[in-house]
Amino acid sequence: MTETPSAPPDERFVSFGEQGAQLTYGSYLRLPTLLDAQHLESDPPAHDELLFITIHQVYELWFKQLLHEVTAAREAMTGGELWWAQHLLARVHVIERTLVQQVDVLETMTPQDFLEFRQRLAPASGFQSVQFRELEFLSGAKDPAYLDRFRGLTDTEQQRLRRRLDEPTLWDAFLDVLRAHDLPAGTDAEVVESVRTTAHDRSSYAAVWALAEALLQHDELAASWRARHVVMVERMIGGKSGTGGSSGSAYLRGRLALQYYPLLWDVRSRL
Repeated sequence: MTETPSAPPDERFVSFGEQGAQLTYGSYLRLPTLLDAQHLESDPPAHDELLFITIHQVYELWFKQLLHEVTAAREAMTGGELWWAQHLLARVHVIERTLVQQVDVLETMTPQDFLEFRQRLAPASGFQSVQFRELEFLSGAKDPAYLDRFRGLTDTEQQRLRRRLDEPTLWDAFLDVLRAHDLPAGTDAEVVESVRTTAHDRSSYAAVWALAEALLQHDELAASWRARHVVMVERMIGGKSGTGGSSGSAYLRGRLALQYYPLLWDVRSRL
C-alpha cells in the first residue's frame, strides 16, 4: 500500500481566513499601541500638531528600516554576496526618495499653524534623532562629538551610538570588496585608481562598479534630503534658532556639503 505523503511542515497548521483566529491585522501590527503613540502637547489642541507628530514618527520607522537594510548590505559586501548587497541598497534608495517626498506633506502646514504649538517642543529637536545619527555613522560620517552635543540621551542610546562608532561602515565594507577582487585599497589614491579600473573594465568588475554606483546614489539621496529639509525649515521658521538650541537653518545649511564617499565623487573627475 502506498502511503499518502504528509503535507509540508509549513502548511500543516496554517488556516487562512477568519476561522484561523491566530492573528488579526491589528494584533500583528500592534495597532492599539501604535495608534496611541500620538499625544499632543498643545492646549487647546493645535490642529496641525497631529500631522507634525505623525510625520516624524513615520520618519523614525523608516530610519529603523534603513538601519536594518544598511547593516545587512554591509554584511553582504564583507561576505562577498555582492548581488544581495546591491539589492538591499536599491531598496535603501527607494526609501530615501520616500523620505524626501514626505517633506511635501509636512509643507501643507503653514508657518502660522506651526507656531501654534512650536514653543511646546523645546528643547526637543530633530537634531536629537538617535536613529538618524546611527544611519550617518553607518554610512561613513562618524563624528564622536555628537555624543557630547546630545542632551537627554539615555544610557541605552549612548551605548547604541558608541557601538555604531566602533562598527565598520558601508565604506569599510566596500574597501573589503575591492581587496577581495585584488584591487589596492590601502590609500585614498589607491582606492580612486581601483574604482577607476572598475569603471573602465566593467566586463571584469561589473558587480564592484555597480556597488560603487549604489553607494554614490545613497550619498546623493541623503544630500537631497538634507537640501529639501533645510528649505522646508527656512519656509517654516526663517532664520530663527532651532527648538533644541541649534542655529536652525544656518546649522542645516552648514551640513549641505557633507559627503559620505568623497572618493567616489572624485573618481568622476578622473574617468
